[in-house]
Amino acid sequence: MITLRQLRYFQALARHKHFGRAAEDCAISQPALSMQVRELEQSLGGPLVERRPNEVVLTELGVEIARRAEQLLTSASDLVDFARHGQKLLSGVLRLGVIPTIAPYVLPRVLPTLQKQHPDLKLELRETQTKVLLDELLHGSLHVLLLALPVSGNGEIETLTLFDDPFLLAVPADDPLPPKSRVHARDVECRQLLLLEEGHCLRDQALAFCSMQNTEVPAGLGATSLATVTQMVANGYGATLLPQIAVDAELADRRVKLLRFVEPEPRRTIGLAWRRTSPRKEDFLALGQAIARAIGAGPSSPSRKQ
Repeated sequence: MITLRQLRYFQALARHKHFGRAAEDCAISQPALSMQVRELEQSLGGPLVERRPNEVVLTELGVEIARRAEQLLTSASDLVDFARHGQKLLSGVLRLGVIPTIAPYVLPRVLPTLQKQHPDLKLELRETQTKVLLDELLHGSLHVLLLALPVSGNGEIETLTLFDDPFLLAVPADDPLPPKSRVHARDVECRQLLLLEEGHCLRDQALAFCSMQNTEVPAGLGATSLATVTQMVANGYGATLLPQIAVDAELADRRVKLLRFVEPEPRRTIGLAWRRTSPRKEDFLALGQAIARAIGAGPSSPSRKQ
């Protein structure tokens, strides 16, 4: 008889391509995981992996079983969520993924209210880049994401727009541009543009705005946080596009000057994303309302990404 435990262990093996790392991920011993995978192979009547010295490779059967196992495990997780949380709004465990350019600026505003109004909610946070969060969402490791929209999901993801977050141009205080002037994309192009490292959607958004005028935007530095980028600006190494929600936290430094862009201002759209099949949509809508109130905005209607 095939069990969900066997499928969960095999899914971990398919993801890590290594028995040791898969066992660590599942918090069991490597021999125990190997035994469960072998029992699964026996039940299915064929090998799921090719065992090599330092890695494993999925067989043709293994690839298909891994795909179907993911669907089954996600459905089982949704079933448990429905049973546990169908009666009470925002209660129990909620695993929230947030990108690094949102987490430090939005969560401190909303978490105290959530804790006060929903004392039965146990929020588990995961902060990392968009691609990783989407993968973990689709695999069932996370319930909902707070990130920049739009996102891709092949029809499996539903989203809720919460608010727009305009970009400002951050330059050294001695920059020749007047403090109250409105700037254009060309004002970015003539400066060394400081960006986050590859993988951050904020980097891609900044480059997309600048490339409307010039595809050869100089892009220096690959930092991991906006705090690092703004310190580089303060010390005269260049300019950056800073999200408005980050201004209060990152710019108490008089060595940095903020300038607004001409209309239409470049901006990113912040929202929630969850699996279309999740039974906790009402929880996510309530979470979205709480975030929008904390930011001083109002959420729009959910939409399904195709």
